[in-house]
Amino acid sequence: MTESIIRLDDVWKIYSLGKAKVNALQGLSIDIKHGEFLSIMGPSGSGKSTAVNMVGSLDIPSKGTIYLEGKDISKLSESDLAQLRGKKIGFIFQQFNLIPTLTALQNITLPMMFQGINENERVKRGMELLEKVDLKDRMHHKPNELSGGQQQRVAIARSLSNDPDVILADEPTGNLDSKTGISVMSFLKELNRKDGKTIIMVTHDNHLAKYADRTVYLKDGKITRKL
Repeated sequence: MTESIIRLDDVWKIYSLGKAKVNALQGLSIDIKHGEFLSIMGPSGSGKSTAVNMVGSLDIPSKGTIYLEGKDISKLSESDLAQLRGKKIGFIFQQFNLIPTLTALQNITLPMMFQGINENERVKRGMELLEKVDLKDRMHHKPNELSGGQQQRVAIARSLSNDPDVILADEPTGNLDSKTGISVMSFLKELNRKDGKTIIMVTHDNHLAKYADRTVYLKDGKITRKL
């Protein structure tokens, strides 16, 4: 049986708004296997974003346990969590989140700097990743000199910079036209099939679910169904 890479066990996230308590997640349990392509779906306010934060080790639960490769990360310090996250998980965001003053190559190599990789190795790997996403001729361009699709490809390359086991894609086609969106999804599917990356995609778009091996539906912070 394929081992789990990320497992959420009865995870709750409770926020305090004044005297009121808001249950953003209510007993969420998800078991994600190595090499799986999982889609997490749900309407606005369903808890998708909070689930992303938990799966991506961006936040810790109010109750419950999160395991990354069998290790309980629920109680790690923020600095330890950041180091683990940097090595194990690559992030792709709807808004691209590229740094506007940096070139495509510099945006891609930045996460490697935080992992202590030397400059020569960073540039070498950055060039390889730009070639992988077919943007080597745009390496010195800044985000405002790139199309939306090109920016998202730079963001994908950046997510791969530390060769993570998991790619977490949060509404990865939300700011793209349909043709470019299909191209991005095909690339993610290729990363899953050929490179063996575990892909976790959060979306509200039913059309994107077909790319996933499995889909989990959320509503009011709970899983309502699994396909």
